[in-house]
Amino acid sequence: MKKFLGFVVLIFAGWAVWWFFIKDDGPAKPKPPKQQPVTLNKNSAQFNASLNELVTSYLSLKDALVQSDTARATEQSGLFNQLLDSIPYAELQNDSAQILEGVEMIVKDLRHHAVSISGARSLQGMREHFSSLSDLLYPGFLKMVNYEGAVLYVQHCPMAFNGDQGANWLSRESEIMNPYLGKDHPIYKGGMLHCGEVLDSIAP
Repeated sequence: MKKFLGFVVLIFAGWAVWWFFIKDDGPAKPKPPKQQPVTLNKNSAQFNASLNELVTSYLSLKDALVQSDTARATEQSGLFNQLLDSIPYAELQNDSAQILEGVEMIVKDLRHHAVSISGARSLQGMREHFSSLSDLLYPGFLKMVNYEGAVLYVQHCPMAFNGDQGANWLSRESEIMNPYLGKDHPIYKGGMLHCGEVLDSIAP
């Protein structure tokens, strides 16, 4: 019996050596190719011209909110919406299909907020949708389309809504001209026109 048990142990030990040290699983499987980061191509002159028109319209909308000019804000949000359709997004297919799909999703949301600004019944409602539109515009949209225009400043007001809710916007100038607490504010009047800070700058 002892001889039999010793024989079994010997067989098991031999199998273990074969399994862990000798067994060949066949030819090594090739490693999947390393995923390369997406590189963005230079935009065409037409693409950049259309994108710059869109940004100019956004900035005019921002200025209208600084002035508490609802009629002009309605006009510029409508123009912004039209200009969204003028950009030749198909060029982005040369970078990546995923980038094009992502941009198309953001454009849909940008359009929603632009239309909502035009249809808002109050200056406060316009400013709330402008805040959402600004957050979609940067960093998402402008980074994905590889913005190559003039320098823009990302600015922030810590008390844009209800005195304790912050909001961002973009500006050509580093000087703060607050579109959320601009002129003729119902509480602060023009006293908070320069409330805010520069968080970042966007340069090509």
